[in-house]
Amino acid sequence: MACNLIKHREMKNLLIIMLSIFTFGLSSQNKETYIYSIKGNDTLKLDVFTPKNIKKTDSLPVLLWMHGGGFQGSHRAHPVDSKLVKHVAKHKNYIGVSIDYRLLRKDKATGFGCDCTKDEKLETFKQATIDFLDAAKFLVDNAEMLQIDTTKIIAGGSSAGAEGALNAVFMKDYFIADKEKYNEVNFAGVFSCAGAVVDASYINEDNAIPTVLFHGTEDQLVPFGNAPHHFCKPTKAGYIILDGSQVVVEKLKEFKTSYYFNIVKGGRHEISRIPFEDLDKVFNFFKKTIMDEDVVQTTIIKTK
Repeated sequence: MACNLIKHREMKNLLIIMLSIFTFGLSSQNKETYIYSIKGNDTLKLDVFTPKNIKKTDSLPVLLWMHGGGFQGSHRAHPVDSKLVKHVAKHKNYIGVSIDYRLLRKDKATGFGCDCTKDEKLETFKQATIDFLDAAKFLVDNAEMLQIDTTKIIAGGSSAGAEGALNAVFMKDYFIADKEKYNEVNFAGVFSCAGAVVDASYINEDNAIPTVLFHGTEDQLVPFGNAPHHFCKPTKAGYIILDGSQVVVEKLKEFKTSYYFNIVKGGRHEISRIPFEDLDKVFNFFKKTIMDEDVVQTTIIKTK
């Protein structure tokens, strides 16, 4: 009797262990973490979230996401950014990827505001652009393993991450000397939350692609239109003019390119948050413009 009881307990414990291993195996298939680059003391990683029901023959579109944080804070696994890439994998049949990048303004006394010099800001934008492109290149180079459709990579980000993504898409000719390295990297769309580019004149017929932009008209950090970054005065070291979402949209109109422009009148930099309540509209836009190749130009105006 005692022997049977021990055997029963042993079997029960074995089943619990097997169930735990099986459950872990299922969840680990949904998320994998890779090192995409090592630069000095920075080991840059990306998290790849894949739909549970993906088939071996599937090749899926990708959202490649860069978090915000003023180039000095946050991380790829921030709960909000992870929620987004998990969401697209679970509900949109996308592969969601959230990346690290070098936080070049971290622990700098001048931060990324008006005391950070123009040259330092440009270098920060440049290196973020390179990091974003290197992450995209990793996806392209490993597309078969990751089951990625390299013709359907959407670049996205919030705040500083939006600046990195927008510059990677539209400013490659400005920032990148060895463009041949990224010949196989092509973006199909952009998803920007309160972002800007250094110079919208670099948007042209060849790189204009379907773009989603959310921005507040009174953003005090990243300009809505053509204005100084952080609205620094010309006498400050950090005075640099950026082209915000409004200017980007004007360039897209010029080339008859699709866009979804969500304007929040009176909105400040809080509009950089990920608009979860509008994700169905965002990805419906990408379906129409990227998958179905329709031309859609939509402007939504809200009041804060």
